[in-house]
Amino acid sequence: MPNDALRLKQFAETIRLETLKEFAELGFGHVGGAMSILETIAVLYGGVMKIDPKNPQWKDRDRFVMSKGHAGPALYATLAILGYFPMEQLKTLNKGGTNLPSHCDMRKTTGVDMTTGSLGQGISTAIGLALGQKMDGNGAYTFLAVGDGELNEGQIWEGAQFAPFHKLTNLIMFVDVNGKQLDGETSKILDPLDLAAKFLAFGWLVKEVDGHDVSAVHEAVTAAKNSGEGPHVILLKTVKGHGCDFVAEMAGNHHVAFDRAAMDAEVAKTQKVLDGLAGVM
Repeated sequence: MPNDALRLKQFAETIRLETLKEFAELGFGHVGGAMSILETIAVLYGGVMKIDPKNPQWKDRDRFVMSKGHAGPALYATLAILGYFPMEQLKTLNKGGTNLPSHCDMRKTTGVDMTTGSLGQGISTAIGLALGQKMDGNGAYTFLAVGDGELNEGQIWEGAQFAPFHKLTNLIMFVDVNGKQLDGETSKILDPLDLAAKFLAFGWLVKEVDGHDVSAVHEAVTAAKNSGEGPHVILLKTVKGHGCDFVAEMAGNHHVAFDRAAMDAEVAKTQKVLDGLAGVM
């Protein structure tokens, strides 16, 4: 494995470890959706994004909008690892008085760029950020993560029409295509049909990749940035609950409660994976 790919894989597994620890402390949560978007977060915060943890309000930074805001725990783990706030805060996830609520809140959590959780709204705020960056001419990007179930929202398709019309070449959207949403399989709730064809019809540049392959995700983002065109959408083929076996095997795994022993076993398994990666470095 090339050094950069190995570094990103190690970062992703570190994020997974700390995210699982968060859930272990709480005993329930949106484990499935946090696990499926995790590698993309690792790629973005592992070197793609122009950010400064010591200056989280830096005006010319890149922005990340986690529209599927229930995946916040994976983002929180990433921010803590990078030093935006103390690691100890991860133990307070979704508890009374916490700065780490169940869904992302920019007013509470240092490093979170946009409050999200009301599904569909993230594309509108991301477009606003990207449009502002374009007007400022600062060369910054906005990255947006939405869920495939979230594509049921009409607001998504309003944004999908707006972004190409305004030539937002600095907007890159990721769709977490894990095939599940709150009430079941996306194909049975409201079949999304051919997502690539739909976004192409709206004027987006489309790439489909394995969302758990950090190298593939990194290559797709790099190609999008280097193209000078846009907006881009990267369709991530993922497994809901990836890396947390007992959750991935559940039919309904949007929000789950579990025995502490089951999650502790997943933490130990992930630590073993990390130790193995460290031996390759």
